[in-house]
Amino acid sequence: MKIECAELWHVAMPLISPWRTAYGEDAAIHSVLVRMSANGVSGWGESCPLYAPTYSPESALSAYETCREFFLPRIVGKDFEGPQQLLDSLVAFRGNQFAKAAIETAWWALDCKTRAVPLWQALGGTQPRIFCGEDIGIQNSIDHLLALVENAAKRGYPRIKLKIRQNWDIEVLAAVRSSFPGLIVHVDCNGGYDLDEHWETLRKLDRFELAMIEQPLSDTDLFDHARLQNRIATPICLDESIKSPRDFRTALSMGACRAINVKPGRVGGLCNAVTIHDMARNAGITAWVGSMLESGVGAGICAALATLPGFTYPPDLFPSGRLYREDISASEIQLDERCGLDLALSAACEIEPDLDRLKRASVARCELRA
Repeated sequence: MKIECAELWHVAMPLISPWRTAYGEDAAIHSVLVRMSANGVSGWGESCPLYAPTYSPESALSAYETCREFFLPRIVGKDFEGPQQLLDSLVAFRGNQFAKAAIETAWWALDCKTRAVPLWQALGGTQPRIFCGEDIGIQNSIDHLLALVENAAKRGYPRIKLKIRQNWDIEVLAAVRSSFPGLIVHVDCNGGYDLDEHWETLRKLDRFELAMIEQPLSDTDLFDHARLQNRIATPICLDESIKSPRDFRTALSMGACRAINVKPGRVGGLCNAVTIHDMARNAGITAWVGSMLESGVGAGICAALATLPGFTYPPDLFPSGRLYREDISASEIQLDERCGLDLALSAACEIEPDLDRLKRASVARCELRA
């Protein structure tokens, strides 16, 4: 399939309320979208590295400029038989996984639209119905947090993830566990702790019967993650540390985790995400699909990925009205009364932007033609 044209967009989508984590606060989510066209058909991809290089070394601006200056000129006008061949054409460029994912996910969307095959089937999904978890950021008070947890529990979410950071951890979890002793809960630390400096805090997390502790240490600390996993009973889940299948192979060999959060943007696209899924399934590691708070476009891509059989823990997937004042998507993702989404009955895996909304959210745009 010869790529005839590619449009590149950098967008900023204001949030209903700020998203707070251990690395800071976002009032708007900055994302990069690619529309790739061939033979009169086009498909949309999305990658969401956020405004600043806090979650990873990439930002939306850097991903946009890397795609514009280096990646798309190697893609447009070329013929590719599959997504791996497309990625191989970018092998000279190190890292920049979010930038690569923006282009690679657009290729998948274009190919699926050309062949009239749903993305979830093209990826190897076996069950189009998925059940989603809830994700709650750092709040202004414990009382406000408890109200949000209660609402999520009443809504029927199968698990709840809580963001924690230094001084918003032990007291918070004690309050949540006191009020909701049987709830399936895990915490996400976003790399906010140091093993030696915060060992006592990390040791205390073990008593709250958490499903997992996600990314407690820095993304470069695989060795210390292995040390920590050896010292506590709660499974460690890696997120920021795993940027490729090779990273995951190293983590497995070290015993650095017993769970893995897979995000297409973080690992360089869907090909690598599927490979990591297969590795986790073969190793008996709990795997699930995470979120970077993408628009409906990226959320639909993540939903399709979550249908693979090895993703046994509920994914992060948010209804469109949960986060944004205005989602840029032409159609919105809506969960049913059981917090589920059936991709066989919806257009969730083929969501495209509404062009008027896209223009309103646009920070920058460019187009390359063969």
